[in-house]
Amino acid sequence: MQASARNQKHRLATIVGLLPLIIFLALLLYVGLNAPNFMTIVNLKLVLAQSLTVVLSVIGLSAVVMAGGDDVVSGGIDMSIPATAVLCAGIVAVMTGAGQPAILAALAALVAAMLVGVVNAVLVTRLRMAPLLATLAMFVAVVGITNVITERKRLNLNVESIAALRGDIAFGIPLGILIVAILSLLAWFFLHRSKWGLNLQAAGGSRDAAEISGIRVDRLVAQSYLVAAFMGFVTGFFTLARANGYSPGAQDNLLLEMVLATFLGAAFSPRRIVTVWGAILGAVLVAAISIGLKTIGVNVFWTDLIKGALIVIVVALSAISQWAQ
Repeated sequence: MQASARNQKHRLATIVGLLPLIIFLALLLYVGLNAPNFMTIVNLKLVLAQSLTVVLSVIGLSAVVMAGGDDVVSGGIDMSIPATAVLCAGIVAVMTGAGQPAILAALAALVAAMLVGVVNAVLVTRLRMAPLLATLAMFVAVVGITNVITERKRLNLNVESIAALRGDIAFGIPLGILIVAILSLLAWFFLHRSKWGLNLQAAGGSRDAAEISGIRVDRLVAQSYLVAAFMGFVTGFFTLARANGYSPGAQDNLLLEMVLATFLGAAFSPRRIVTVWGAILGAVLVAAISIGLKTIGVNVFWTDLIKGALIVIVVALSAISQWAQ
């Protein structure tokens, strides 16, 4: 009887875990049927190009979730990545606009990003603040700092090397897509194949067991926030390239899509956990939905409402799936 109950619970967890993916595929099918030009190679390239900032940010968030555990409330999460990206974009735009060398601006942005990562790590591992609360507070603070630096103005991009991320071609592939693909492979290797990555997953899977095994969990969690901050730094350049400059408010949509893509990506994992490849596929799906809804003429406000509703559904189903397991 107990074995039968466990099997039923496992089947329920599997079905619930797959529901987010089923909902997204159904939504994509609806878009494809109502927009004949949606399923084309040209549109696929557009989807990939639009997903780059989300792909980079979900790599950072995946590292934090893997280290802290995928419990939506008490597990690892970093809501400040989009704000870090916008901060770096703002610093680079302001400094290069003032005539400073791009390399100096990039170094200043890197220092700022790593400071955000250090503060997040201290808040979570030393002060024992809940990651969700700590990083949400950092999101608000970093956005405020960015507004002070940029005076909340639109700033045009005048650095050709950054603009190349949007338009240049290398080996027949758009340069931005090629760079993000390489970074994704490196992230997969370090997070899923290296000893460091395996320790990170062990820490997130069971903190107590990891500590008994001699793994220094707090150090790994702190390092994951530094990785997330670095990915926020990289995302900043793609944010600049995508908008051809700094645009106030870009962090809001990025936050929405980053969270949605990361937890949607868990549906691609047999164990329904957050993985790098799952999160990346989730980012591409989210970009496809965004472009698809725009293609069939859905108002942008309704698009945000749909994305918000999808986040609630995905997170709720993730919680139900974990409970059922």
